[in-house]
Amino acid sequence: MRELTDFERHVIEEKGTERPFSGEYHLHDVQGSYVCKRCEAPLYLSEHKFNAHCGWPAFDDEIQGAVKRIADADGQRVEIVCAQCDAHLGHVFEGEYLTENNIRHCVNSVSMVFKAHSAADELNKYQFATLGGDASGASKLCSPNFEGLSQFSLDIAAVMRRAQIIKPSARV
Repeated sequence: MRELTDFERHVIEEKGTERPFSGEYHLHDVQGSYVCKRCEAPLYLSEHKFNAHCGWPAFDDEIQGAVKRIADADGQRVEIVCAQCDAHLGHVFEGEYLTENNIRHCVNSVSMVFKAHSAADELNKYQFATLGGDASGASKLCSPNFEGLSQFSLDIAAVMRRAQIIKPSARV
């Protein structure tokens, strides 16, 4: 477990809250993932982050099994904690209709660490199997270097290029 500062301990262990609009990640918009500050368990993906204009990072989904919900003692709100180490993250709200998922995880920036995805990670995320097989009959996985890909794979690469998932300069 990571050594926490006094303020991190106040939020993560004593269920405190950072001031709105003061956290490192409330306007953060980079591809990657957010992990628990205390145990580094993955919690959220950047694709689920949205600007709820509430002053804290907001997510409309979590990594499956990463977050536990606990009703506050007053019954007014639902607390969210890391499923692995019970670190306080914030609260979850439903029924606000801010996104299609209709849920908002309102998370303290200080409870998380951001892990950026590298360009190589982004490309590897889009690896795909060919429809053929190698000499032994096992299907093979094609990497984004595009050498020896089937026509199907080349078509997918073109779609990815148009969607700006891969650089237009990548040769196929």
